[in-house]
Amino acid sequence: MPELPEVQLVTSHLDLLVRGRRIEQAVLHRQRLAPAFAPDDFNALLANARINSIRRRGKHILFELDNERTLIVHLRMSGRFSIAAANIEPPRFTHAQFNLGGETLNFSDQRHFGFMNIVRSEQLDAAKELCKLAPEPFGDHFTIEYFRSKLKISSRPIKEFLLDQTKVCGLGNIYAAEALFESGIDPRKRADKLTKPKTELLHSAILAVLERSIESSRAVPVEPTNIGGNFYGEANSPDWRVYGREGELCPACGESILRLKQAGRSTFFCRRCQR
Repeated sequence: MPELPEVQLVTSHLDLLVRGRRIEQAVLHRQRLAPAFAPDDFNALLANARINSIRRRGKHILFELDNERTLIVHLRMSGRFSIAAANIEPPRFTHAQFNLGGETLNFSDQRHFGFMNIVRSEQLDAAKELCKLAPEPFGDHFTIEYFRSKLKISSRPIKEFLLDQTKVCGLGNIYAAEALFESGIDPRKRADKLTKPKTELLHSAILAVLERSIESSRAVPVEPTNIGGNFYGEANSPDWRVYGREGELCPACGESILRLKQAGRSTFFCRRCQR
């Protein structure tokens, strides 16, 4: 699933490609993509709206429109945006299309987990998808004090804690594993048992692994036919120090990388470096 750096890349590329353009028509092919709306209502709320800007909140992409509405999009496992001439056959598994006048912005989703909603912009912060999200990692409110206050009241394993979007926003399985490795913390350790020095290390590591990935993404060219797609999954794996590297040697100490299951997800770590 795309995490904060990947969603930021898609958001940035979409903003470059479609900011300022007008949605002439919105076609919802799969109603469960936007379950709150019938296809005609989906179009009625978006048709003739100009895209003022596109930004990110957590793992959500926000299309801010000039009709005082915001389109909220979550890519989930396999959501993809692409742009093509209006007369070109859309990609397989296309669930929504936005006619931009001569070109179409397509949303395809092979796994069918993607999600869209439309809300009044003035009520955006209260939207159910966003209202409980933790502060943005690079925002002013994601302080060490905030982080420690949340850790102190959680008995969950720290890896599971990091995946909770109401505690830490934007992290997923990959960057949680990488941050824990970088800070030398066993992923099974209880969140409320982290010392203050370890809390500070982990806070710094979260920002560092996200920042490195975002910086790496700046070199990814804008491809209208596969927006942000070349940065997903295995394309970025050479930068991962433990994630997906079961049985390989730890880059720090040479011990074999281990894998275990936590809450149904694979966790990769080094038992020597992460005690």
